[in-house]
Parts: sequence; structure tokens; C-alpha cells
Amino acid sequence: MSPLLILAVTAVMVATAFLAGIFGMAGGLILIGILLVLLPLPEAMALHAVTQMASNGWRGLLWWRHVRWRTVGVYLIGCLLALVAWSLWRYVPSKPVALIGLGITPFLVRLLPAGLKPNPDSAPQTVVYGVLCTTLMLLTGVSGPIFDSFFLGGRLDRRAIVATKSVCQLFGHAMKLAYFTALVDQAAAIDPVVAAAAVAASLIGTTLARPVLEMLTDNQYRVWATRIITAIACYYLGYGGYLLMQPLV
Repeated sequence: MSPLLILAVTAVMVATAFLAGIFGMAGGLILIGILLVLLPLPEAMALHAVTQMASNGWRGLLWWRHVRWRTVGVYLIGCLLALVAWSLWRYVPSKPVALIGLGITPFLVRLLPAGLKPNPDSAPQTVVYGVLCTTLMLLTGVSGPIFDSFFLGGRLDRRAIVATKSVCQLFGHAMKLAYFTALVDQAAAIDPVVAAAAVAASLIGTTLARPVLEMLTDNQYRVWATRIITAIACYYLGYGGYLLMQPLV
């Protein structure tokens, strides 16, 4: 990438890290869309993983007192199970199918009976969601709104949600980086200059977001987070449906 393009992408990374720093979501979705336009898929996935690892790792460090480590540990078990399974199969779905799957999951979660509603304090649920979210991470680059719906379903406050999700995402993106650079495409490489700019941008955006999250109440956080999840899910469904219909046009 040219210096001007690197500067532009870095600015986008600061903005997406700022958004993710407040709600713990949406920033990665926007960034992966831009990177997939600029780079081949393995390189885009690898750079996205590095950026998100820096962003989530720094966010987890800023809020480390609020991390639910038991949830992180159990979630990691699900992540490892998914990584092993997909490393053996290496199935890659079509883009429309992946998008529709990502879009429909949060609506299905809302239809679950009260006894099965998402609860990050439940160990069995956390393992299941670890498998599901890591599967989506490896196939599409992001874990989608289902990951956010899972954490909003419990009784965690906004700080615990953002902190715990960040640490979980740190491991998820690390596995994605290993998957695309060591298993799918061993030739995938990241420009050191771009990687350094990505890490710096992630740290800046995440740091700037902290006072904004502090100003929000738990109720405001949940209301806006739910709206963002719904908007993203509708986008996934709409875009996936559009791509699916293209052969028929």
C-alpha cells in the first residue's frame, strides 16, 4: 500500500477502534469490509486479526479489573474445540450463506425460551458459544452479532461486558491469525509498517473511547448496543440475500 493509503487505513482503524472501545462491537465488522477490498483474503484476515488483537488486548488491559476470568477460561475451551475441528475440515462457505448465517443468529437467540436465554455465567452455554463464535470467526473474519447477543443476555454491567468480551476476542483473533497464516495460506504475510500502524491506531482509538464508556449508564449501553446488533444483523441479511439472488438476475 502507498503511504497515503496506509494513512487513510490507519485513520479508519482509529475510528473503528474508538467505536469498538465504547460498545465492544461493530468496529471490526467495518474494518474487515474495507480490508477485504484492499487485500487478498488471507492477508486481509491476518491484518484484521493483528489489529483486533491489539484493540481487544489494550481494551482488556484498561478494564482488567472487570474481566470475568472464569467466563474467559470456559470460552477458550470452546474456541480450541472449534479450531481443532476446522483445522481438520477447512470448509469455507459461500459469502452469501455466511452473511445470512451471521445475520439470522441474533434473531434466533431472541426467540429462545426463557430457560435457554444467553447467559455468560453459564459454563455449558459459554463453551457452546465459544465453538459457534470461533467457527464464524474462522469462516467470515468476525464472530457476528451472536457474540454480542450472548453477553447482553446476562446480568453483567457494561464494564464487565466490554472487558470480558475483549479478552475472549483477543484469543479468538489469535486463533484466526494462526488459522490463516499457518494453515490456510502459509504464504500470507503482513507488511511490518502497516502492522505497526494498525497496532498504534488500535491503541489510540481504544484509549479515546474509555471516557465515553464511563459516561454511559448500563441502561444506555444496553439500549444502544442492542440497536447496533439489530442494524448489523439486518445489514448481513440484506447483503447476503442480495448476493444470493445475483445468479437469478
